[in-house]
Amino acid sequence: MQVEHSHTDTNTEEKIIAAARKVFLSKGFSGTRTRDIAEEAGINLALLNYYFRSKQKLFELVMQEKIQKLLGSLLPIFNNNATSLEDKIALIVDNYIEILSESPDLPIFVLNEIRKKNFQIVPKSDLGTVIMQSSFIKQLQERRTDINPVQFLLSILGMIIFPFVAKPLLDYNGLAKEDIFLSLMQERKKLIPVWADAILKSNDVTK
Repeated sequence: MQVEHSHTDTNTEEKIIAAARKVFLSKGFSGTRTRDIAEEAGINLALLNYYFRSKQKLFELVMQEKIQKLLGSLLPIFNNNATSLEDKIALIVDNYIEILSESPDLPIFVLNEIRKKNFQIVPKSDLGTVIMQSSFIKQLQERRTDINPVQFLLSILGMIIFPFVAKPLLDYNGLAKEDIFLSLMQERKKLIPVWADAILKSNDVTK
């Protein structure tokens, strides 16, 4: 009986988290009520409160899950001493686009939550320090001492993320319907590393 009870608990928790994931992505932290999550999960509010004491706790779980999904595959690439800078860039682009293609609403969701100060609910990490001390940054600085690593990363991430942020506008104007958009993103997997390589081979930016 104990095993069966534990299995039921796990299923209920997973159902609540899945519902929270969907509702938060749709309404954001401020626009979401715990009642909304309970209704989406098909349970009563008392049961939701039994498993998760607050909306904030659920939001933390959802955000940490999203961050882990993204960084879990990217950080090993940043710190892999066996791959070249060019290979790292290609792998980062490929992984990032794949993840965002599966969750295209994620960039806008995160930007909205940051703007509303809700992102401060999620505990801060030392991600910035980890990246700046990574093999990726060391290889970049060895290649081009004149290029600010943060600027280089912003350029790559901007080329990856901006299309997903602009997707509603592209769709509204008929420039990229869903199937066309996904095709464009697959094409960018090849184009962005080429553009990044052009930056690396450009003239000294300090002159």
